[in-house]
Amino acid sequence: MLNDFYKQFKSGTDIRGVASEGVEGQAVNLTDEVVANMAGGFARFLGNKLSKRITEMKVAVGRDSRISGERIAGIVIKTLSDYGIEVLDCGLSTTPSMFMTTVELGCDAAVQITASHHPFNRNGLKFFTRQGGLEGSDITEILEYAQAGLTPQDALNGLMKKVNFMDRYAEILCDIIKKGVNAEDYDMPLKGLHICVDAGNGVGGFYADKVLKVLGADTTGSRYLDPDGMFPNHVPNPEDKVAMAAISQAVVESGADLGVIFDTDVDRGAAVDSKGNEINRNRLVALASAIALEGNEGGTIVTDSITSDGLKEFIEKTLGGKHYRYRRGYKNVIDKAQELEAQGICCPLAIETSGHAAMKENYFLDDGAYLCTKIIIKMAQLRAQGKDISDLIADLKECKEEKEIRIKIKEADFSAYGKSVIEKLTAYAEAQEGWLVADDNREGIRVSFGENDGDGWFLLRLSVHDPIMPLNIESNSEGGVEVILSKLMGFLKECEGLDI
Repeated sequence: MLNDFYKQFKSGTDIRGVASEGVEGQAVNLTDEVVANMAGGFARFLGNKLSKRITEMKVAVGRDSRISGERIAGIVIKTLSDYGIEVLDCGLSTTPSMFMTTVELGCDAAVQITASHHPFNRNGLKFFTRQGGLEGSDITEILEYAQAGLTPQDALNGLMKKVNFMDRYAEILCDIIKKGVNAEDYDMPLKGLHICVDAGNGVGGFYADKVLKVLGADTTGSRYLDPDGMFPNHVPNPEDKVAMAAISQAVVESGADLGVIFDTDVDRGAAVDSKGNEINRNRLVALASAIALEGNEGGTIVTDSITSDGLKEFIEKTLGGKHYRYRRGYKNVIDKAQELEAQGICCPLAIETSGHAAMKENYFLDDGAYLCTKIIIKMAQLRAQGKDISDLIADLKECKEEKEIRIKIKEADFSAYGKSVIEKLTAYAEAQEGWLVADDNREGIRVSFGENDGDGWFLLRLSVHDPIMPLNIESNSEGGVEVILSKLMGFLKECEGLDI
């Protein structure tokens, strides 16, 4: 069982911690020793998981632009090598490219040093095998080995070599665009198109220089392509309002046809159309669904729980697909899609409103660059018809108002208390006139209201790791959010364990 020290590093299916000084009150806990223990724990995990000797394994290691990345990657590389593993040092890399080393380079596993969009002082480790990203239980096992401090007794000095896999990864994306657009000038399918990229000083700048430019696109107006682990311009996060405003501004000012934006390690992406309108969250899910359902008619799109009613209608009525709402957490969504696939249900896309999008055709890998590649192919096809990418989601009904409130739980056993709140609220809602409890909800409780009662819905759920109950509300009418919230407050005021 994990002690409190090692338990703090588990973040869903990743390991994360404080890796650099610079933020008051946050002491470094990803020390050299701790990182070495974690790398050793991963080596032992692989030894148990794979039916081959550890000295016969090959593992790729990459990192994003964080200031602590080089230090941590160096420790991981040395530790794995000391176990006798052949290690490929891939340097600055995207997270999806690290999984692709298991496909293209025959690696047994890969490690990416990243903490996604989190502040500069944080970092972490993300692991892949040929089956994809690890599960939460796998992370617990790795941390238990790390906690025990089990290390190789003798350094076996496995082979280490530097590999520039990002160039090969860029070539793969280029080939996908060439085949998808199938232009008369086959090698220059993006000639005449103007596309801006905002990499947020993460590792996504390659997409402008090694993909778009190579294929003939004009990328003037692109921003923050150079890696800088202090992220001096904006948070590299497609959900961040400042970040989305930056790429929208870049598109409008440069007169571009499209803008794309990535998070730090490029496992998430989003876009803006030629008018600077954001295509993220529900709009991004709608666009990705329209693309994924081509050739997969009637397929099931798996999303997280906070997607809108308008999106469900768009997927099912406009696109003719099926919408399967599941739990928050991109790995939950991906795992559910793969589970349904195994049952014979066609699931071409698993996507979370945060921008994590995983397509069946791409190993169910959440890859922001792949998603944007698919969007650009579709844009090029539509442009040949005199249309814009936004035309594809013109029928999506969007809410007028939305709000998220994170309600703190005061009880020590927050999980048990949160579950009891959901159970009581379900019974309460079923007894209220005009409250429609969703029958397709799989996380928390979702309730819809008619035009005269708020014209929208709320979802109350329990955070997996924190003493928080997130409350999401959407309304199709101005002032509707407050109407719905006022109805719900009658119940919440009676929950003494909630800080409302």
